[in-house]
Amino acid sequence: MARKPVEPAPDDAADDSALTRELLGEDAVAAAAEAEDAGAPRGRFAFLRGWGRVFRGNRPLWITSAIAVASLVIGLLVGTFVVSPVEAASRADAPEPGLITVPVEFGELSNDVTVRADVGYADAVEVTIDTATLSGPAVVTGQVPEVGAELNSLSIALEVAGRPVIVLPGDLPAYRSLRFGVSGPDVVQLKNALRSVGIDGGDPASSVFDAQTAAGITALYAAVGYPAPSGDEGAAQTVSAAEAGVRSAQQAVAAAQAELDKARAGADIVTLKAADNAVAAAQRAVNDAIAGGKASESEIAGLQDTLALRQLERQQLDAPADTSAQRAAVDAANGQVQQAQEDLQRAREGSMAFLPSSEVLYLTGLPRRVDAVNVTRGAVLQGAAMTVSGATVRLTGSAGEADAALLQVGGEASFELPDGTPHRAVITALAPSTNKDSAGRWSIELEPDPLTPEQIQQMQGSNVRVAIPVGATEGEVLSVPVAALTAGPGGEARVEVVEGDPRDPDAKTRLVTVKTGLAASGAVEITPLEGAVDEGDLVVVGR
Repeated sequence: MARKPVEPAPDDAADDSALTRELLGEDAVAAAAEAEDAGAPRGRFAFLRGWGRVFRGNRPLWITSAIAVASLVIGLLVGTFVVSPVEAASRADAPEPGLITVPVEFGELSNDVTVRADVGYADAVEVTIDTATLSGPAVVTGQVPEVGAELNSLSIALEVAGRPVIVLPGDLPAYRSLRFGVSGPDVVQLKNALRSVGIDGGDPASSVFDAQTAAGITALYAAVGYPAPSGDEGAAQTVSAAEAGVRSAQQAVAAAQAELDKARAGADIVTLKAADNAVAAAQRAVNDAIAGGKASESEIAGLQDTLALRQLERQQLDAPADTSAQRAAVDAANGQVQQAQEDLQRAREGSMAFLPSSEVLYLTGLPRRVDAVNVTRGAVLQGAAMTVSGATVRLTGSAGEADAALLQVGGEASFELPDGTPHRAVITALAPSTNKDSAGRWSIELEPDPLTPEQIQQMQGSNVRVAIPVGATEGEVLSVPVAALTAGPGGEARVEVVEGDPRDPDAKTRLVTVKTGLAASGAVEITPLEGAVDEGDLVVVGR
């Protein structure tokens, strides 16, 4: 029977036919067409066209599903036939065990005590000024230092009420004004401080403030450019009045002494001559009366009495004079002079240069660095004026009693600078901690080698790790880990040196008897006694 021509299908039918051919293949579609042409029922192959419409409407979904199925199949194939190196190694037989070795080292070996230390300036103290001697408010009028300034001997720490506060070396604080006549350890400190700056303040062996000390105070103030304090108001007038009193008393002594000298000298030559003439005249009168024979006995007796009187008067002139009154006058005048001189001495002492407690600041360990300033110019000084510390950097840390027992003052240490460079320091102080919360620990102070200002600025206030060697070899030595040592039959120390490749299970080894030395950081110094061992040789530490 002839095949009927196929009429063109609508666009949907064409699309279904194309999709059906794509999914089922050309042969299946052709076979279905032939069956239809041969009279087979249309419903038998109608599902082909229905599936085509389903596939056409969900094409993205079906394409994604096809890709997922393909990926699953590929993964199964890879998992079955591809083996990773780790898995392959796990399936392989385990290698024969070898020797665990380390090389022999050659170098310096040391045992260290390690502590943490704070970096800062030493001996920070608050500075207070005794203003009790000031008659008015303690106004800061000038010379306020800046933070970071350095205070040395003869520096002006502050200017209060127009007067300087002079820095001098010393341990005792200024607690009283020092003036002529006072004595004590603070006077000795002053004399030593003056001597340290080249000024003669008197013998430090004497604890008395004397005239030389006062002269030293005058020189001190001249050195800092200020007038020295010179006594209370009116002291100069008191000295002038005392000097006038001394002069008046001395004049009175001179007058009394002249009277005494005159009394002691007796009659003058005229008086003596007159007395001699009177005796001679009386003698002649007696002689004439007797020689003339005309005078009566009574007249002659009268003339003789007159002669005896004149002779007695002459003798009286030769006798020592009574000068008791004149001597008493001289003594009284001398007493007045002595009193006037004492008054003058007191006046002069009161006018001598002295050192008010408000004008001196004693500091130890000069120079000192100003860490903080609590006052401003024009303000009234109250409380601590500033905080100062040593001008040198110090490392402060602590260690347990057991570690501290291994340390000593003068011992060397090292720490790292901010750039990682090692830097040397020296232990300057080592003492049990006074802090109740640090019982059983020791405080450690270290002074580093000189640092640059930049390094100081970077490290100020930081905390660093400090290594302090407490045992070290003398130069470079051979060393091995402690685990490399074994004991021989007699208790001698030995190391096992590998000859050949330590990975070879059959590698040969030899035992070397050694003498052990310093042990540090898990290593121990060795010296071969029987056998040879050198730097780089491999020694067994495990199997």
